[in-house]
Amino acid sequence: MAGGSSGTGHDLLLPTARGVLVEHRSPALRGPSALSRTALLAAACAALLLSVALCVRIGTTDVGYADLARTFGARLGLGTRPLAPLLDSLVWDLRVPRVLLAALVGASLAVCGAVLQAVTRNALADPYLLGVSSGASTGAVAVVVLGYGAGTVGVSGGAFAGALLSFGLLMLLLRRGGLDSVRVVLTGVVVAQLFTALTSLVLMASGDADLIRAVTQWLLGSMAAARWDAVAICAVVTLLGLALVWPYAGALDGFSFGADTAASLGVDVRRTRTVLLVVASLMTAVAVAAVGAIGFVGLIVPHCARFLVGPRHRVLLPFSAVAGAVFLVWTDALARVAFAPQEVPVGVFTALAGVPLFLFVLRRRGEL
Repeated sequence: MAGGSSGTGHDLLLPTARGVLVEHRSPALRGPSALSRTALLAAACAALLLSVALCVRIGTTDVGYADLARTFGARLGLGTRPLAPLLDSLVWDLRVPRVLLAALVGASLAVCGAVLQAVTRNALADPYLLGVSSGASTGAVAVVVLGYGAGTVGVSGGAFAGALLSFGLLMLLLRRGGLDSVRVVLTGVVVAQLFTALTSLVLMASGDADLIRAVTQWLLGSMAAARWDAVAICAVVTLLGLALVWPYAGALDGFSFGADTAASLGVDVRRTRTVLLVVASLMTAVAVAAVGAIGFVGLIVPHCARFLVGPRHRVLLPFSAVAGAVFLVWTDALARVAFAPQEVPVGVFTALAGVPLFLFVLRRRGEL
């Protein structure tokens, strides 16, 4: 994003003397109009609703729309005749929370990716850039292998504690030298490598091949353990996180051109970066604690969103959230049925789908 361009090559956002961002278009650089952006966002929301309805049915056991209507009607007290207990539990306790959790995690990771790519001006930034995922992995392994807090916090609690520990270490290391993008990226890499090494050390010390296989599968991400309590937590954190970063959309536009440009627009660079890093890290920590480390969602979805709706974060953030939700809902559905009855970690399919999409975006941007 050099030379004053902000991502897709369609829109140019330039600082004016009065400290606001205005959009300049030329015939060769026409981005989507406001009406087109609204239409795309509405279409994405409709696609999300349709995806949720379709993917609840997908699995080794067929579930029809009539079954879904009966389940929801009975659970919501609408007087419909309930399904057989086993099928009702399959739909309400397994399928529905799993699809909703996939949507929430996908939205959260995509928003974090969009925020971090702007704050760091790094096209390869994703939610795991700050080492939060590596810390979560160490916390989960500490619970599973060493038994720390196994009876109280569980794997998800251990992962969340590890994520917070890694982020705390990151902020401690950044405390004196400032929060410029290069230091954030490099320090994040150092923290990630430290906790990755700790995770590997604990796994190798356990000497249990079955345990190592189970932990490795968790590290690749899975929705199999989705429950309503996890859905509720992720819903609160995702919606709250999006609400907190939304007011900073203009600042994120400025960060896309660098910290000096953002400062010239009246942005308190250090405070804004701190707030955005904390919010993105907490959102990532909750997502990883719930389902493990699912790669490529926070990297590829924001790039695809910029390609479709342009770089303005007031539109990019909600569109990325919806697109990330759709992407992860469908990749999780594929993970359930591709090699049924064996389930493949969803992170495998996000990577398989993300690599060609990322190459396509790079090619359209002229960087490949």
